[in-house]
Amino acid sequence: MTTEDLHQFPVLPRKHTVVGVSISNTKYEDVLSICRDWVAIRHTGHSANGNHHNLPSRYICVTSVHGIMTARHDPFVRAILNAADIATPDGMPVVWALRSFGLPNQQRVYGPNLMIRLCEQAALCQHRVFLYGGTEETLASLERRLKERCPGLRLVGRYAPPFRPLTIAEDLQVKKAISAVDPDLIFVGISTPKQEVWMWEHRFDFRGSVMVGVGAAFDFHAGKVSQAPPWMQRSGLEWFFRLTREPRRLWKRYVLVTPLFLPLWALQKLRMLAFEQNVESDELGALNVWLSKSERTVLEQKALSSGLAVPEYLRSLFEISPDVGSGRLAPDPRVSESSQLTVL
Repeated sequence: MTTEDLHQFPVLPRKHTVVGVSISNTKYEDVLSICRDWVAIRHTGHSANGNHHNLPSRYICVTSVHGIMTARHDPFVRAILNAADIATPDGMPVVWALRSFGLPNQQRVYGPNLMIRLCEQAALCQHRVFLYGGTEETLASLERRLKERCPGLRLVGRYAPPFRPLTIAEDLQVKKAISAVDPDLIFVGISTPKQEVWMWEHRFDFRGSVMVGVGAAFDFHAGKVSQAPPWMQRSGLEWFFRLTREPRRLWKRYVLVTPLFLPLWALQKLRMLAFEQNVESDELGALNVWLSKSERTVLEQKALSSGLAVPEYLRSLFEISPDVGSGRLAPDPRVSESSQLTVL
């Protein structure tokens, strides 16, 4: 590649550690600009090694306290978050933590708002959009509402995965279908940490596509779940609003898990607890950027010979705890008819 080609790659926002997770010092305008540049790069066919066939996908995590605390207890999730191209501060406590660490102008980059702004940009730039997550009913409503809100939006497909791990055959079918419609943007709405694991697992499957994990944004924009009023969002009380709406599903998260963030933040602020980049993050980050197509094929073959899917094989190499509640692959060759894949 020439020096001119290298200048075409956008500079990513600097990351800062919050309770062991690297969060990007960024804002909506930065993320929109970077995504626009990434899509332009995938259409010009450039990659870091000059081979457009090996152009990896990019992935963006919108990171809340729940995501940070999940990563705190699971090194595999922490490694995936730390290897993300961008990890936005999705919740106000994360924003306040960054401000307390010397970033007074840090703003919230909220998943549902980011999704809408990216869709508005996609409509203007004619970017191709795919939706992965939710139910078929939710996706149908979401598609209709997005097209109403963003006239000219090119939605090229959607997939409602089953509420269980995909089989290897199902995952292969989905990968082929998504690749066939060649999306520029893939919005993933299957909750944390499932969506982060899914994006990391598939970062070499869709040439140059930009994947964005947006959590509950599908339900919000489909009109299935109400969002907290703006004043509650600004005050950091969105968790309370969501808890009152879905107590059975969310009480453990907001009563037992996320409160632990506050003392850890305080200890980091007081320099009584230091968080360093761990080995798993460094290794997975290197894989994310430098693993070639041929090297990945060798890795997949070794995983297959060991009777494991690639994530489990990597876990065995890094000796990482496997207890992540994610929708990873199960070695079952049968294809279920319970999921819904739609190409538009």
